[in-house]
Amino acid sequence: MTTNYSDLAREERPDYKVYNSGFSSLNAVELISLIIGQGKDASTAVRQARQIVNICNGSLRDLARRRTEELEVVQGVGAKTAMALAAAFELAKRIEHEAVADRDIFGNAEEVWRYFRPLIGTADHEEAHVLLMNNRFKLIKAVKLSSGGLTETAVDIRVILREALLNNATTLTLIHNHPSGNARPSGDDDRLTQKLKKACETMRIYMVDHIIVTDTKYYSYSEEGKI
Repeated sequence: MTTNYSDLAREERPDYKVYNSGFSSLNAVELISLIIGQGKDASTAVRQARQIVNICNGSLRDLARRRTEELEVVQGVGAKTAMALAAAFELAKRIEHEAVADRDIFGNAEEVWRYFRPLIGTADHEEAHVLLMNNRFKLIKAVKLSSGGLTETAVDIRVILREALLNNATTLTLIHNHPSGNARPSGDDDRLTQKLKKACETMRIYMVDHIIVTDTKYYSYSEEGKI
């Protein structure tokens, strides 16, 4: 039976459910309706939230990747409403990153992935970063290298080595993301990895890993025995 969202009983209102049972009692549609529902009646907010979820086939991960203009196709959802929802997802990512932001030891690929996933795992463009560490894998400095693509020109090996030397780093890990969600490396990724590894060896700096980050998984050159 299809629920009639135009006439919600008090017990069906998301705000009433929160008051009595807490936020955990709400489904995704009801939670979204609270975010976008300012100035709207509950039935309208729930209807719009249902349509937003349907656009993304019920996937919150997909919804978090959407641009605000993609949500404005729902009738009654304007720029401010879409922006409020995008802001909520951004807060969620920052909360996740904050949970691991105090970590200063990056001895394995999963630790690196957990640190960078909320930062670049859902980004719609490629970014490259490098972690500069001491010989115990303790973080000295994290440096953003490029935004928009990963090529030998976008990631300047000389810049990486200069930063490492200026910060007295003895080990480093290169990180970049694949917005496609496919973590497998490209030929360009392989060539950049080998060039950086050789340059690090010349400067007696240990290249720990090159890690490709996506929202759900990662690829580690070290774990695959390719570095």
